[in-house]
Amino acid sequence: MKLTNFLHAAALVGFVQSRSAVRSQVPLRPHQAPLAIPLLGFGTWNLKEDSHNASNAVEHAIKTGYRHIDCAAIYGNEKDVGRGVARGLLAAGIERGDLHITSKLWNNKHDPEDVEPALDQTLLDLGLDYIDLYLMHWPVASSNGKNEISFVDTWEAMVKLLATGKTKHIGISNFSPAQLSELISKTEVKPEAHQMELHPYLPQSAWVLWHQAHGIHVTAYSPLGNMNPTYGKGKGMDVPQPLLKNNRVKAIADKAGCPVGNVPLVWGMYRGTSVIPKSQHLEYIEENFKAGECDLSYENLRDLEDIGNKWGFRFNNPSEGWDVDLYDGLEGA
Repeated sequence: MKLTNFLHAAALVGFVQSRSAVRSQVPLRPHQAPLAIPLLGFGTWNLKEDSHNASNAVEHAIKTGYRHIDCAAIYGNEKDVGRGVARGLLAAGIERGDLHITSKLWNNKHDPEDVEPALDQTLLDLGLDYIDLYLMHWPVASSNGKNEISFVDTWEAMVKLLATGKTKHIGISNFSPAQLSELISKTEVKPEAHQMELHPYLPQSAWVLWHQAHGIHVTAYSPLGNMNPTYGKGKGMDVPQPLLKNNRVKAIADKAGCPVGNVPLVWGMYRGTSVIPKSQHLEYIEENFKAGECDLSYENLRDLEDIGNKWGFRFNNPSEGWDVDLYDGLEGA
């Protein structure tokens, strides 16, 4: 079977397995992996325009029905996110155990002695006793203004966190195939999740399938592609138009009778990956949550794959600014 045909089949199989989970927000266990994460989540990157921005958005997301909240220390808003979680739980009438909450270890805390204190600070800021998943944000250690690829000792310190009960699961973000292989070969505990940039402009289909075959859950950040203003316009580069203004994506949405923003989210969930769109606008928070009601056809998936084949475009790549090699062997490196 050709790889492209296999990818089509895998996408459809993933849809059959995940459809009820998307609609009910019941965590899905891809390939019986021990970690369960709802496929539709709410991201909090850049929700920090004022002291109420993140807390109001998170509260509304939980009231709307989101049961997966993604945050990170470097976002600078975990105190506000924590207030939103507390208010959202109360407003929705649910318990802490009904939510999946992810946070991340930043690069300047890669020294093994800094790992647990960094998690302690995140828990203090969020107002929680534990988080569900703690990720190494990058395979990069930063110290005294210098960056280097360093992650094995940091990972071993993260493994020790599991015995404390402060996080139930651990994982990684933004690793290359070689880096992940090195991590697995040199340590005894495999990551349970890998968060990476994924959207129709950057499908990374073979990489996603590799994770699923090895029981590692994949979460897609920036699932709406370059709708995030942080990515700018790409100086001196041939950059694709904003994903939600792409004519093929808009045509798929029109034919399916869905808001255009639902199309990339459904595409991601059909592939068995979690997606974590963010918005500070209440109407978009609600609209994104309805993505589980949108149906895409086999032909729609082929059209979206064609977009990825044309572009393979990565928007988040700090390699040059950090003076390190990232994403070696991956699309858009």
